[in-house]
Amino acid sequence: MTPLYGGKTDIDVEKIEFQEARDHAQLEMPDSIPVVVEEEIFTEKKDLKPQWSFYRRGLEQRHIQMIALAGTIGTGLFLGSGRALATGGPVGLFVGYLLTGLLVSGVVISIAEMSALVPLSGSIIRQAEYFFDPALSFAQGWNTVYNYSVGIPAEIVAAGVLIEFWVPSSVVSSAAWITVLGLLTIATNLLFIRVYGEMEFGFAILKILLIVGLIIMGLCIDLGGVSGQPRLGFHYWRDPGPFVQYLSIPGPLGRFCGFWTTFSNAAYAYSGVEGIANAAAETRNPRRNIPKAAKRIFIRVLIFYVLSVFVVTLLVPSDSEDLLNAQGKGNAAQSPFVIAASLAGIKVVPHIVNAVVLTSAWSAANSGMLTSTRTLYGLAREGHAPKFLLWTNRFGIPYVCVLCVGVFIALGYMTLSNNASVVFSWFQDLVSTAVLVQWCIICLVYLRFYYACQRQKVDRKTELPWAGPFQPYAAWISLLSFGTILLTAGYPVFIKGHWDTEEFIGAYFNLPLIFGLYFGYKWMKKTKLVGLKEMPVKYYVEIAKENPEEEERPVKGWSGLSILWS
Repeated sequence: MTPLYGGKTDIDVEKIEFQEARDHAQLEMPDSIPVVVEEEIFTEKKDLKPQWSFYRRGLEQRHIQMIALAGTIGTGLFLGSGRALATGGPVGLFVGYLLTGLLVSGVVISIAEMSALVPLSGSIIRQAEYFFDPALSFAQGWNTVYNYSVGIPAEIVAAGVLIEFWVPSSVVSSAAWITVLGLLTIATNLLFIRVYGEMEFGFAILKILLIVGLIIMGLCIDLGGVSGQPRLGFHYWRDPGPFVQYLSIPGPLGRFCGFWTTFSNAAYAYSGVEGIANAAAETRNPRRNIPKAAKRIFIRVLIFYVLSVFVVTLLVPSDSEDLLNAQGKGNAAQSPFVIAASLAGIKVVPHIVNAVVLTSAWSAANSGMLTSTRTLYGLAREGHAPKFLLWTNRFGIPYVCVLCVGVFIALGYMTLSNNASVVFSWFQDLVSTAVLVQWCIICLVYLRFYYACQRQKVDRKTELPWAGPFQPYAAWISLLSFGTILLTAGYPVFIKGHWDTEEFIGAYFNLPLIFGLYFGYKWMKKTKLVGLKEMPVKYYVEIAKENPEEEERPVKGWSGLSILWS
């Protein structure tokens, strides 16, 4: 057998064992849903035997499309855009979201190209092991688990606060809602993956309908279609102006600082768009469907996000007292759409927005649970976490991982104190930084993968299942841009008179964490950077060729709606 790297071997001997294991899985778990046995690279040590894990491929193309879309549409758009408008102004908000969307596309096409070739659970965690350095796989894996261990309770708390819009905490304690929603999140993720897919599909449809309705409502208000309201046009772009003098800094520097703050807000809003690859092992025909989602999801997100924030800039002035006073409430009153509707005398909109944002928050918690548990499972597969995390239930769900991550939902009870809003905003800052770190790592791993293809003379356009466009330039631009945003995210604390310890920790805690994990593991395990010639690119090309996917079935239904998931 020919060694690949670190003593790992080619597929020659294991090919028969893999086929036998897959056939056994189909016999043991007969169902209309295909079962996948994850491909593995084994060591040459004779005492190590293959250990197979069985996943039910219950996610279809429409599920993957909608999961990716649902993961990007949530409180960041419905609520967070108001905060960005207050700090960056209408033009700052619009340009910030537009540029962030363009930069995120480089991340999406990078992770999609690798996942189309290597459709394994854990996504970037497993790919970092093979295409960069086992130490990076360990570091980013635990960074992701940490990210969602903080992010999931934050979303659960957000959902509880949204319920208080109708049921005050004086009547029912927030602890009750955190408990109920937390248990529902755990229960949902213990069921068959198809159940999760159908739920996320339904939530995404609700959010899309809400966005379309809000855009239409916004255009009607702006163009004078509401009785008693004048035509606004671009009035708020001229008065109070296109940008905001952030922190009262005079001149162009103050306006630029305000604009720059919108990038961190937009990054949080777009977080999760890379999630199309997290459940690759549970996706039918991943080598075809993941690239499809990558190509189409970006255009839809840009339309929904950019068009939505554009309408927001037309409806609400950046110096609106309602906008500034609503920050920190955490319910529908914070949404610029609701403020616009209130100004126009439309009273039912706050209830509709609050209801759909509630489903968005819980949907985000579900999506985070999926990502974190598959990441934890991927860590266990690579030997970076205890082996008992590999246990799966009869539905093919890594239930031990779900239970371990679910324990951290208890962090949500921290917000029951008098400083609940401080804790919640701190959670969000920590998640935003972790997201930027993950995007940078995806680009780094992809660039190593790209240059390995060149060194091994693998033609990406003919030999890979899918070759992303604009590479490697897209990955380089996204890496440098997000790296810059990451390093400057907490710049306000360095301005004289604006030091804030909590803001500083929220902006930069993740940097020593990721470097500590990486170099700590590297020092303990003496790992080395995987050489370009040693990366198993041809190994996975061979697997893709020997395991062709079934032919694509035509999408049934009205073409106008089928574009959402086809």
